[in-house]
Amino acid sequence: MNKTTQNGFTLYELLMTTLVLGVVLAIGVPNMMDLTRNSRVTAAANDMHASFYMARSEAARSKSNITICGSANSTDADANCGGTFADGWIVFQDTNGDINRDNDEPVLRSHPAMPEQLSISMPGMDSYFSFAPTGLGRGNVTGVPAVSTAVICDERGNQVAAGGSSAARVLVITPLGRATVIRDVDMIGTLIESTGATCP
Repeated sequence: MNKTTQNGFTLYELLMTTLVLGVVLAIGVPNMMDLTRNSRVTAAANDMHASFYMARSEAARSKSNITICGSANSTDADANCGGTFADGWIVFQDTNGDINRDNDEPVLRSHPAMPEQLSISMPGMDSYFSFAPTGLGRGNVTGVPAVSTAVICDERGNQVAAGGSSAARVLVITPLGRATVIRDVDMIGTLIESTGATCP
């Protein structure tokens, strides 16, 4: 008599595997969502910080005015200032120092619009910052104050996220042109309250 071996799972084994998989998913999926949201906010803040840093160093290197401004058409060949930083931004050599990009003024860096899950809030009508050939900020050039604070956040607002940092980020730009990213919940709360910015 020939014996045949049957391969497969018992119902008990299948139920246990399903249970373990369910527990792993219940723990892992929310953490993965938070990781994605934290990465999105951090990347946006770092991109903006890098643009200010590059603009400042390029102004000192090239001995010319360098301006960073919000741009609704930042990725176009004829990109110019106009719009908010949420729409995107450009860094350009502002030869005549008028905060408007002319066709002969080269764009040094452009950044597309922020993801729709993020909001960027700046006090007042701030939409530009200009560096003098010394690498220092030029201050109020157009009658509208230059950018001094940019609050970047998503729907979570300013709350404690993984690692004890805030889920939001604030980029602070001093009149001299030095940019710093703030991640502390209490400091961000104070800055939001004092500047009138919103988050989200």
